[in-house]
Amino acid sequence: MKRLAIIPARGGSKRIKNKNMRDFMGKPMIHHVLETLKASKLFNRIHVSTDSLKIKNTVESLSIKIDFLRPKKLADDLTPIMPVLKYVTEEYVKMKIHFDQIWLIMPCSPLLLKSDFIDAENIYKSQKIKCKLMTVSKYPAPIEWAYKKDCNGILKAVNVGAFKIPSQGIEPSYYDTGNFCIFSEKDILISEGAGEGENFFPFEIPFTRGLDIDDESDWEAAENLFLLSLQPK
Repeated sequence: MKRLAIIPARGGSKRIKNKNMRDFMGKPMIHHVLETLKASKLFNRIHVSTDSLKIKNTVESLSIKIDFLRPKKLADDLTPIMPVLKYVTEEYVKMKIHFDQIWLIMPCSPLLLKSDFIDAENIYKSQKIKCKLMTVSKYPAPIEWAYKKDCNGILKAVNVGAFKIPSQGIEPSYYDTGNFCIFSEKDILISEGAGEGENFFPFEIPFTRGLDIDDESDWEAAENLFLLSLQPK
């Protein structure tokens, strides 16, 4: 079983400047997930897809070779992830290098454990229906109880009458944590545009390990969760 890990890490970042390279608990953010990937011993090749020579150099300091840089046309704010995965996969196909599994792993996932990758691999292989896999967490409250603000700022129930249903009578809902996905090589090569978000098998992780770091408050929360993870159990 040949596995490729693709970590998209472009140089530009708007909400948190230089997010992928910023110091997180004593080392560049991207180092955390790269070290965890290496510790899992699952991957034949780890490729960081970047347009930045600075990121390339820090990644290669961990003895992870970047075979090619990402084109600038795939490194702007509006580029979806799937075209990046397809570009990387096609470049390896041109080199006559093929993989059974292609993993998309986001660089700002410092709370993941190597056991998360190993457990996800076991679940992916055991599926009777072959489909993609995505990390998810449960919503902390029923989404049926959601509110929206009207034009006057007053809360209005999205689903009128849903509050009559007790929480134990509502099926849990899940959200994409944005940490990693598993695809077959074929899934990537036949994808069009931004891809589609259907037909994924869930790999559930606690929100404390699946925090999506988009702004400074997320960053601070991740630091606190990281420190808690170091405490004696």
